[in-house]
Amino acid sequence: MHTLLPFLLAMVAAIVLLNMWATKLKIAYPILLVLAGLIVSFIPGLPVVRVNPDLIFFIFLPPLLFDAAWAISFKEMKKWWRIIGSFAFLVVFFTALSVALVTNHLIPGFTIALGFLLGGIVSPPDAVSTGAITKFVKIPKSFSAILEGESLLNDASSLIIFRFALIAVGTGSFVWQEATLSFLWMVIGGVGIGLLLAWLFVQAHKRLPTDAPSDIALTLIEPYFMYWVAEQVHSSGVMAVVSGGLFMSARRLVFLNSASRIMGYGVWQSFVFILNGVVFLIIGLELPEIVDGMRSNGIPLGTAIGYGLLVTGVLIAARIISSYAAMIATFIFRPSVAPRASSRKAQFTIPLILGWTGMRGVVSLAAALAIPPTLLGGAAFPYRNLILFITFVVILLTLLIQGLTLPYFINRTSLFNEALREDKEHEATKKMKKDLKQHAYQFLKNKYDNELHGHTGLEKILMHWEEKTKAADDSWMNDGTKAIFVELLESQRQYLSELNKDVSINEEIIRKQLYQIDLEEERLKII
Repeated sequence: MHTLLPFLLAMVAAIVLLNMWATKLKIAYPILLVLAGLIVSFIPGLPVVRVNPDLIFFIFLPPLLFDAAWAISFKEMKKWWRIIGSFAFLVVFFTALSVALVTNHLIPGFTIALGFLLGGIVSPPDAVSTGAITKFVKIPKSFSAILEGESLLNDASSLIIFRFALIAVGTGSFVWQEATLSFLWMVIGGVGIGLLLAWLFVQAHKRLPTDAPSDIALTLIEPYFMYWVAEQVHSSGVMAVVSGGLFMSARRLVFLNSASRIMGYGVWQSFVFILNGVVFLIIGLELPEIVDGMRSNGIPLGTAIGYGLLVTGVLIAARIISSYAAMIATFIFRPSVAPRASSRKAQFTIPLILGWTGMRGVVSLAAALAIPPTLLGGAAFPYRNLILFITFVVILLTLLIQGLTLPYFINRTSLFNEALREDKEHEATKKMKKDLKQHAYQFLKNKYDNELHGHTGLEKILMHWEEKTKAADDSWMNDGTKAIFVELLESQRQYLSELNKDVSINEEIIRKQLYQIDLEEERLKII
């Protein structure tokens, strides 16, 4: 333990340094993490780090999915539900099927069940990798909402495929009737359990005398509890965490105070960042053992790399084909929601860019590491090391090839220049802030009109919202004035919540303003 703990701390320090270096180079930090994982595999004498495959999902997936559910705009998901749903379910199944057929045909001894297992592992694009890459280029909010929504839901669909394939490999049989009933229970039961537990957690936050640290501690526990309960009844823990996370995210203003929201944001960002980095480094530490295992099974390293290149090509092709199929189907059946572009050429370039966003990441790694070393009877799990190696190659290649070239393609094509409409968004933000100040003024006039006359504190509140200036002396802010100020801020939150129901308004603008209101409320506490 005394040697392992410094090593784990060094891993965290390395992750932080790699992130800083990635920021300096203006590339996505998952690219450097996966390269670091590869480099680590060549360093002799490092401690062997093994994580129980049964615990991989439980340790890493719940917080990653929960954080993604909190970050996404549910309003945008509803707006683009058709394309998100098609990519999250139909495209994932098509990709897994393509991988299964190709590997079954070209890899000796690789069964259809093993092909679906590999397909379920590598089919979901990674939201963290995509987000880290696209932050260096300007893309429309609708485009990022589609990518985020797809990444959230396709984790659930791909892991369900993974789970059924794992059963098929272990038992050697697959009964469609039982699989269909089990699939329905996994989806419906998982969603139901997630929503029920999320409602109970919301009530606990509201009714218990919690403060910011205890609120944050509870949010760290909650995704694990949702996942564990769902898995105990043989439902989908992934669906439970996703549905529960979306439910709680939509009600964050109801059960969390401003301090909990502000502090929780930083804690969760750091926690998820470290989890992502640790998974990449773990696979790097296990690579030597994986390569030795392949060689003992008679699979040369060069052959395994070739299989990795093959599967990567299948994944990229399947996603691009699916993107064009989705666009053609949209033009035929729903032309009113078809993508708009400045020219016919640009319109047909959008699916290519969407297809090029299929970087794989931490969920695929976690799924591959979760494959048990042995079957129920004690025999070695067939091709486990090869599947792990192919998964690593797929992640490495998609991050390097697609991740490094995606910003270039977006900037080169100038595809989203018109769609961005930065001026329009800037004007929308200005209008919202102006309306918000007018709302604050009217709130005070309507509710505290009599108190305004001759009350220095309330008059300064009016000046604050009319002119947004800071008073040089904060002594005017007594307890009574603070109470009114806090009530005013809560009224603004309610106003923004109602404003967010307008589908034409970008929810990210609303969230930024809500964060500013939380900061303002916290500032009051130290005056």
